[in-house]
Amino acid sequence: MNFDDLKLAPAIVQAVREHGYETPTPIQAEAIPAVLAGRDLLGGAQTGTGKTAAFTLPMLHRLSVGERAKNRFGGVAIRALVLTPTRELAAQVEESVRTYGKHLSLTSTVIFGGVGMNPQINAMKRGVDILVATPGRLLDLQQQGFLDLSGVQMLVLDEADRMLDMGFIHDVKKILALVPKEKQSLLFSATFSDEIRDLANNLLKDPLSIQVTPRNTTVQRITQVIHPVGRGKKKALLVHIINQHNWSQVLVFTRTKFGANNVAEFLTKNGIQAMALHGNK
Repeated sequence: MNFDDLKLAPAIVQAVREHGYETPTPIQAEAIPAVLAGRDLLGGAQTGTGKTAAFTLPMLHRLSVGERAKNRFGGVAIRALVLTPTRELAAQVEESVRTYGKHLSLTSTVIFGGVGMNPQINAMKRGVDILVATPGRLLDLQQQGFLDLSGVQMLVLDEADRMLDMGFIHDVKKILALVPKEKQSLLFSATFSDEIRDLANNLLKDPLSIQVTPRNTTVQRITQVIHPVGRGKKKALLVHIINQHNWSQVLVFTRTKFGANNVAEFLTKNGIQAMALHGNK
């Protein structure tokens, strides 16, 4: 199978080929025809499976053959909304939209926190066909009256499990209440906890389920080991393991900033060069 077989618009196939791709990945081969047919989708996929193109390509196709509408500010109505947990992923997804849609007359922008809000406010008033956003900044704009999601026809939740882990699930539910009930919805997640499945059940209508990684598996090629140990012996065990394996590069996560300082100090006292990294630095 190649991209010609997927019945995507020639302008999209051209952009894909210019980007160096000829053959769709397994998730693309399954997802693209389903999304083109208007189906809701529940996709189990880790990063690196090609899932971004699995939803951006058919999204671009469907929007390119549809008609634009106006938002309440007189600009272009947002017809597709992609929610991601991090600004890095949001930027990546929007870059894919621009890469694969470069021969189409569709517009897109990305919205995330940590940067000035005024350019984003102006972009929302002008409107775009496709909006990629993180939940927090999107709600900020909505609460200030600068966002109109009433024209959304397609909604994508990307890396839903990470959104849950990062505490965004309540923001996501607030955003779901702002978009039309009648829309096409796609949810992608590397793992499926009960809460993710509840979210999917409430959001998706008769979805096609695509699983390109076994259910609830961890990332391949990483060996995970658990050492049950009392709180008072954790640091001593860490020193022992580092010395036993003669590790020269180790990344240790702690629950608090104080904990990071404490562990780094303990390692240093025991002859292991260490430093702490946290928000107070």
